[in-house]
Amino acid sequence: MKNQKKKTWSEKLKESHGLPKVAKITDKMSKRWGRGTVAIPAPIEVNEIMRKVPKGKIITINEIRKIVAKKHKATIGCPITCGIFAWISANAAEEERKLGKKDITPYWRTLKSDGTLNEKYPGGLENQKKLLEKEEHKIIQKGKRYFVFDYQKSLVKI
Repeated sequence: MKNQKKKTWSEKLKESHGLPKVAKITDKMSKRWGRGTVAIPAPIEVNEIMRKVPKGKIITINEIRKIVAKKHKATIGCPITCGIFAWISANAAEEERKLGKKDITPYWRTLKSDGTLNEKYPGGLENQKKLLEKEEHKIIQKGKRYFVFDYQKSLVKI
């Protein structure tokens, strides 16, 4: 087997693997997601939504899921792929920043569904906290988790 060069985050972001697609929610999935259809976005779609979040505003993965579902006329947006693709977007943006690009996806403005900061983003919680505070967001700690205080008031309307 040949030594394959590891893909960059930016390359992963541009791969579509036959996505987007809409699938019927199976009986097994319906216990968790209900009935209807699930939209599985392409990674670049999640990135495009994240790019639209202006300074001083935030978005949650649930908001991204709603946008994906509406765009594809599905019942829900896939919680698994939306989360994974937000993570890929974050790493691709950081990769671009290290290459000197200024106009990167502001991934730090994307929070988990309950307003929690995402420890899996580049630089971990400390980096996301620093970047959000730089944009005037108040970060509070509850146990080991960090949240944007009153995050609902800063949610973007896309």
